[in-house]
Amino acid sequence: MSVLDFKAAQKWAKLPRNIQELIVNNVFCSACGVTTLIKYSLHDDGIYGFLLKGKCKKCGLNVARLVEDE
Repeated sequence: MSVLDFKAAQKWAKLPRNIQELIVNNVFCSACGVTTLIKYSLHDDGIYGFLLKGKCKKCGLNVARLVEDE
């Protein structure tokens, strides 16, 4: 994981480790369906929450996952 946004990293750190793993292992890829996110970075959305942007573990396509603020 790389951190490009400190605010997003703070939000991510507040989540329990088991929830972080559930999120990373439940990302949709247009080619593969449900997959695991690898080589991801964190980006604050500013409105809804934050984004995890990275690659599909199966095929390497770009994928992202939005994590909404509470």
